[in-house]
Amino acid sequence: MAETLTLTLDTGEVTIKLRPDLAPGHVERIAELANEGFYDGVVFHRVIAGFMAQGGDPTGTGMSGSKLPDLKAEFNKEPHKRGICSMARSSSPNSANSQFFICLDDARFLDNQYTVWGEVTSGMEAVDALPKGEPPRTPGKIVSAKAV
Repeated sequence: MAETLTLTLDTGEVTIKLRPDLAPGHVERIAELANEGFYDGVVFHRVIAGFMAQGGDPTGTGMSGSKLPDLKAEFNKEPHKRGICSMARSSSPNSANSQFFICLDDARFLDNQYTVWGEVTSGMEAVDALPKGEPPRTPGKIVSAKAV
């Protein structure tokens, strides 16, 4: 299974340590989509200062995902703190698909309700530099994503 996800953003490169020990199904999905080129060119459609940056929707609206089936929740005890990568979902716990978010700051109120699948180990300044907004006027984007 892949150990690292590299996101090349238009603001810089981000390295994420994948955590299959916490969420094997989610890590497998993220790695599969990344290596198929699914995330290439996809924007961060929701970036809230002091909270998080969300992307992974090919339409850029926050209302869509991949053609693959939704994932069963793999909630875990890992705290939502700065640099944590977690899956976005609707109100249904088992609705995560391709959208994810990176915590810009501690967001412990999300603990045990969203599936943590990774942690930024370098390049957090590139995430911090993403344009803010819901959606941003000119959203930052993933130039390429590769899992190894």
